Amino acid sequence: MRTYKATSFDRTGKLIFDETFTAPDDSEAQEIGRKMFEENDLLHQTHRLASPEGKLLLFHS
Repeated sequence: MRTYKATSFDRTGKLIFDETFTAPDDSEAQEIGRKMFEENDLLHQTHRLASPEGKLLLFHS
């Protein structure tokens, strides 16, 4: 399992969401991350999902 980091920020740049989770691969992590942002009503906020190597898997600004 690999550890991924999901974060979201408000319009002022303040961190409003910061979660880590594990997934077997990048594809599964994207599904989990998208669901997390949706469940927390953050799809229209600036958000990103990063892999353990720092690769952006999801990004919205």
